[in-house]
Amino acid sequence: MTRLPARRSVLAAALGVSWQQRLLHHHGVPAAWRRRRCSGAGSKAEDSSSPVTPMLKHLMFKIKATGPITVAEYMREALTNPVKVFNQLGSLLNKCDISIHLVEVSPKLSEIQALTLTGEKIQSELDVTSPVYMKGISKAGIPIFWYRELQDVPQGTSFYLAHEFFDALPIHKFQRTEQGWREVLIDIDPKAPDKLRFVLAPSATPATEYFIQGKEARDHVEVCPDAGILIQKLACRIQEDGGAALIADYGHNGNKTDTFRSFRSHELHDVLIAPGTADLTADVDFSYLQTMTQGRVATLGPLKQQEFLKNMGIDVRLQVLLQNSSDTAMHKHLLQGYDMLMNPKKMGDRFNFFALLPHQRLAHSDQKANLQHSKSLSTSVAGFGELVWK
Repeated sequence: MTRLPARRSVLAAALGVSWQQRLLHHHGVPAAWRRRRCSGAGSKAEDSSSPVTPMLKHLMFKIKATGPITVAEYMREALTNPVKVFNQLGSLLNKCDISIHLVEVSPKLSEIQALTLTGEKIQSELDVTSPVYMKGISKAGIPIFWYRELQDVPQGTSFYLAHEFFDALPIHKFQRTEQGWREVLIDIDPKAPDKLRFVLAPSATPATEYFIQGKEARDHVEVCPDAGILIQKLACRIQEDGGAALIADYGHNGNKTDTFRSFRSHELHDVLIAPGTADLTADVDFSYLQTMTQGRVATLGPLKQQEFLKNMGIDVRLQVLLQNSSDTAMHKHLLQGYDMLMNPKKMGDRFNFFALLPHQRLAHSDQKANLQHSKSLSTSVAGFGELVWK
């Protein structure tokens, strides 16, 4: 199972009112762009060593996928596509109240993130008392800050993205026995002093008393207290400041039991062998996250990746790409990618999407008691409702 390198990061993009107001005034093509001269048939040729820009890469991929494009399409892409747009808006964005905040505890992963987002290696801040341990400027000119804790991120209207974050948080494991619930512990194997083994606590632990719900029907339960605390902080921030949160992760809706596992070199690995050399993970219990919001915000999902992407229009997008391309190899590549994302036996059923929103964001929200239950909602939130073409 392939895992992305920045799997344990939480991103919060803070959007102030001033940015929203400026966006309304600058949604069209700026006059300076319209006046820019381009090389035509009778103009002086550009230097053959011109840099390969992100827009050039985008256009080359587009042409390879769908064939030659018209001059009109070239102009439209070059002037309005977000790949260029953000580079051209660099000077404007520097003056706007928008910034990116990453919560990352791994020094190695923060280095990878910095190289990806800024294109350069960033040195850590020398001031150890500052909550910001690293900062830089993105390729689009947006300030980026790195933190170790969510509470260190400045408050404000924000959009939070947690991608494969919650499944890396530590869990407690519990087993139902004839004597009641017992916590699963890790001990030294008496038959092999250099190995570890799972054992059951001889009596109830404080965690057993606190985390097991009286209505629990499963015989084996995993609880992640850190996830509960974090989701409460996100819920409080969204309730107070607005914004939203999207959580994308491996998980279930309170129906799975033993999901604690380990990966090394993208292969399953015994969780108790060679600790520190493998990636430990446990599926996210989204029903637990929903409960821990305590009704402060509305929740949507979890939705399987297959359903979420279908609601986002992946089927229509695939057909357009296939119809506009006569390249057999490209057809095969597109179909294989679609199958990997949508096939229930691959990623289609394993990945889930879960959202937190202010109550007032949802349409038809007269009855507040039903807002935290996504199945009773009629929403207009992208990805969480059936796609309707108008």
